[in-house]
Amino acid sequence: MGQLITVSRKPSIRPDVAIFELNRSLTGMGHERYTPDTDIVRSRPVDELAKRLLAAGGVEGVHIYSNVVTVDLAPGAKADAMEEIIRDLFTYYREGVEVAEPTG
Repeated sequence: MGQLITVSRKPSIRPDVAIFELNRSLTGMGHERYTPDTDIVRSRPVDELAKRLLAAGGVEGVHIYSNVVTVDLAPGAKADAMEEIIRDLFTYYREGVEVAEPTG
């Protein structure tokens, strides 16, 4: 369940940079930048996406502005699985994922 994000990979002139355009804004008009040493303490969708992309490995940095996600790849890394990570950001109730109980 949940709504999939439509993701389009855009061409980049640098082979170590992957650019993805989404059908929804994640940051509004703000810029967000994450690196592997960033302590991501908030739980906004943009933070969760950065956590997932960094956890996938091969990522030196993630920049998100509105509906554009730019990923700086480590040497030799590929961006092949990143579209799926982005697409499934709002997908819930998958096998192995615990359903959060509402609080309050």
